[in-house]
Amino acid sequence: MISEKDFLIQFSGLKQGEHQFEYHIENDFFDLFNYSEFNSTNIDVKVNLLKKTTMLELEFSHKGTVNVPCDVTNEDFDLPIEGNLKLLVKFGEEFNNENEDLLILPHGEFQMNVAQYIYEMIALSVPYKRVHPDVAEDYETDEDLDDLDFLDSDDLEMINEEDFPEDELNENETDEDSDNNKETDPRWDKLKQLLTDK
Repeated sequence: MISEKDFLIQFSGLKQGEHQFEYHIENDFFDLFNYSEFNSTNIDVKVNLLKKTTMLELEFSHKGTVNVPCDVTNEDFDLPIEGNLKLLVKFGEEFNNENEDLLILPHGEFQMNVAQYIYEMIALSVPYKRVHPDVAEDYETDEDLDDLDFLDSDDLEMINEEDFPEDELNENETDEDSDNNKETDPRWDKLKQLLTDK
């Protein structure tokens, strides 16, 4: 069973210079964060750590697949993902992770947990729109994919006048005309006059 302890990097015993850590991520990793968007995952993560005298520079990268349902067909498929993340670690009076690119660890700290950073990097690399490659090949642009769910202005133009009986069109026109001929509130007339006098 995987635990957050598996993602602790003890940097205090490391020599200055570059160090590399590798992790293989499967679904049990996401259980640590109560995240259940994926049916399965197969992701390799590399963490390059550069230890300097007063700070640490970390560069995370990942590549692999997450199995998710297609937004169009609802068929499960392996979606390729990859991404990276950079983090600067400095030392100060107290812990502070408010800045997403900078982590402040208290003086005397000898280890750090990278699980949260790996989780965020992977989650953010998964596209919002998840479309099976076979479906995506049939559509040349993202706009085409949008059309699968939404009716846009181009679709409206394609509607023929034949879809509406001529009497209905004429009836609508007459209704509009009669609305225009109705008497208006005199107060509105005064306001309109003020605007046109300028």
